[in-house]
Amino acid sequence: MKNNITGNNLIEIGYTEGKIVGLTLAIVKENFADIEEKELLALFKKVKDYPESFLDDPVLNTLATAMIEEANAPKDETIALVNNAKTYAVFGPDYIEEGARNQMDIAMKLPVSVAGALMPDAHQGYGLPIGGVLATRNAIIPYGVGVDIGCRMALSIFDIPEKHYFGKDAMYKRELIAFTKFGAGQNFTGNEKADHEVLENEAFNSTPFLKNLHGKAWAQLGTSGGGNHFAEWGIIDFAERDEVLNIDKGRYVALLTHSGSRGLGATIAGHYTKLAKDICKLPKEAANLAYLDLNTAEGQEYWIAMNLAGDYASACHEVIHKRLTKAIGAKVLAKVENHHNFAWKELINGEEVIVHRKGATPAGMGVMGIIPGSMTAPGFLVRGKGETSAINSASHGAGRQMSRTKAIQSITKSDMKAILKDHNVTLIGAGLDEAPMAYKDIHKVMAAQTELVDVVAKFEPKMVRMADDGSRED
Repeated sequence: MKNNITGNNLIEIGYTEGKIVGLTLAIVKENFADIEEKELLALFKKVKDYPESFLDDPVLNTLATAMIEEANAPKDETIALVNNAKTYAVFGPDYIEEGARNQMDIAMKLPVSVAGALMPDAHQGYGLPIGGVLATRNAIIPYGVGVDIGCRMALSIFDIPEKHYFGKDAMYKRELIAFTKFGAGQNFTGNEKADHEVLENEAFNSTPFLKNLHGKAWAQLGTSGGGNHFAEWGIIDFAERDEVLNIDKGRYVALLTHSGSRGLGATIAGHYTKLAKDICKLPKEAANLAYLDLNTAEGQEYWIAMNLAGDYASACHEVIHKRLTKAIGAKVLAKVENHHNFAWKELINGEEVIVHRKGATPAGMGVMGIIPGSMTAPGFLVRGKGETSAINSASHGAGRQMSRTKAIQSITKSDMKAILKDHNVTLIGAGLDEAPMAYKDIHKVMAAQTELVDVVAKFEPKMVRMADDGSRED
């Protein structure tokens, strides 16, 4: 008699659908056609459960070998992206390149993604686009935070009327050069080194990795790095009195700085991005969005390290502002600081989520922020409106419209000198990659986010210092 064994019979005794079932059925047909079904199924269950016992069997050794190889084959641990990703709000879509949209589309397909938004200054970055906001469920994405963790703007408004600034260019230039230091790898030595309570932060002792970064952090405290980081004197114009800041209508001298967590943050970002990629296997197109579960030791380590880098970035600005305030003998009427390249625990529809703002400014209801333009374009002191579709966010600047390479290839030194002269701006340092023309029109960017922020005052740059060569962090 012939048996009628099928693939379903084999699956019922523990086989998994796939090539092993096909191979088994072929062996049955060729060698066991006349064996009773019950007896045959018992035999093949033994082969499945103890394949090593059949390696010397002339008929079943091929099947046994295939089973053992399949059991020992490396498992595909790739985490699948979701097919039906949630939609996200886009502000200023006409100013956002396709590459940034594509990156945001992929980010929304992560199984941990809850909500997203693109700001009008958005452009392509690594993983999450710069200007991208992404809320996740109990997961932190190192590249969703960014390499320069806690990068921020800090603004000090002084009791110096506009008229007292002009004619003192030499003094302001001297002090700006004396109390700032720019460029990748720059640090202070000896008596130049600053002191700040952040150096006593217990987080430095939480892991050997962070403890080893303490010396670098101390040496670079109060420096500004390279890239698009700057320190600039300018005039801030309050068209009317602001009751919250207690500042009357008028035009005042102000100091605006932009920089982050220096080598400390860059080293943390590199270490935990590699760790996340080792742990969280994502498809190639999403590899730079590898995340860490906050319920794991690695996730908690990164969370502590990220917050330490944020505190350190804030301390760097505090050192710079205190030194320059003392140097010009001024009194600070108000100080506003906000950061991007960070992640916060916030609520969306009553659920706690992790909100990544990579190159995006927090703009919750009443939250103050600074959105700069370029070295010749105005910046804006703003107050958030708490727009939920933007996940309480706004742009962190004008955003690049030219890559650094394109800017260097298409902008000449004479072009740069001409625009600086037209706007009566003194520039110390900076490469052509930071030329004003490399950035989007800040007025169009601001017009695209009237739902997100109210403008409180306008800042006009007058003297700007940047790294001499436009160098990046190391």
